[in-house]
Amino acid sequence: MRVPSNRATGRSAVDSASSALAVLTVSIGTAGLAAAATCPGLLAEVDQHAAAVRDALGGDRRPLTPAALAGYAEGVRDAAREHGWQPPTRSADFAEADWLLTRLLAVCALARSLGTHPAPLPTL
Repeated sequence: MRVPSNRATGRSAVDSASSALAVLTVSIGTAGLAAAATCPGLLAEVDQHAAAVRDALGGDRRPLTPAALAGYAEGVRDAAREHGWQPPTRSADFAEADWLLTRLLAVCALARSLGTHPAPLPTL
């Protein structure tokens, strides 16, 4: 059975976005969000950045998706690289997280939250 090309592309796009978010989570998200859980100041900053990311992606008008979050994170990293930023090669210092690191942590927090909403109950 052949799969229509639009379905194959859609599925691979979702897989690609999920993969990109997983890489971001492994590289900084897991340690950064653990640090935020023990540091109220960092947690507040991540929450503020998450609200800004949600606003930038129109999260009040449509649901956030892995593709939107992955694309946003890629755009932030690309812009930072154009200004000389290099991704951390070892464990980042989250006690003094800069704007970029905090923004990427916010993307990780939002990505984590995508799977936490229960599915709506079926109507009878």
